[in-house]
Amino acid sequence: MDKVIIITGASRGIGAATARLAAQQGYRICINYHADDQAAERILAEVRALGAEAIAVRADASVEDEVVQLFQRVDAELGPVTALVNNAGTIGQQSRVDAMSEFRLLKVMKNNVVGPMLCAKHALLRMSRRHGGQGGAIVNVSSVAARLGSPNEYVDYAASKGALDTFTVGLAKEVAGEGVRVNGVRPGYIHTGFHALSGDPDRVSKLEPGLPMGRGGQPEEVAEAILWLLSDKASYSTGTFIDLSGGR
Repeated sequence: MDKVIIITGASRGIGAATARLAAQQGYRICINYHADDQAAERILAEVRALGAEAIAVRADASVEDEVVQLFQRVDAELGPVTALVNNAGTIGQQSRVDAMSEFRLLKVMKNNVVGPMLCAKHALLRMSRRHGGQGGAIVNVSSVAARLGSPNEYVDYAASKGALDTFTVGLAKEVAGEGVRVNGVRPGYIHTGFHALSGDPDRVSKLEPGLPMGRGGQPEEVAEAILWLLSDKASYSTGTFIDLSGGR
């Protein structure tokens, strides 16, 4: 069976590293991204240079109409999806809860919780044996913040990732008998551009001395765990998490 992967938020960071590793492992790849055409084209070129069949599809993974179109493109150009990585997410500026607006809270929950649930829905309609599929695997990219709560920084982001973890466990049990495995990874401080979104681009470097391992992680280290969970090597693993936090 052809391996076809959709990676949301794949134009940078962990998503891009996952796309590169998937290319080396023989997947057909859909690079989903939200807005940055140039970044997506760059990753698309890298993935194709590694020999993979790949497309880049611009879509907001938290809007169902756009998710439907994303999956239809994959159906038509790559074939039935067998692997989904829910990596797209957002974060607000560092803030206390008593300073957070309703708009911010809704945006974080829509992107980090509703989006992955919608993408999982449309993946299941293709993967699940209940719907005539051949099975598959889903990996949700959570955060060690789900365990730690991120006080004085972004409790809303941490709460959204806690919700994603609960969704991972519940969905895993729901579809375990239908040939679909659902797992999560929880990165800690990883060297990506993501921290610039919260107003602190050098955050990982500043916090490295306080981490048990004394360094931040690399996106490639997270990608390795994601691809392992998607692979047949993880065939008896569902509803579980790999923490990639250097001991944090």
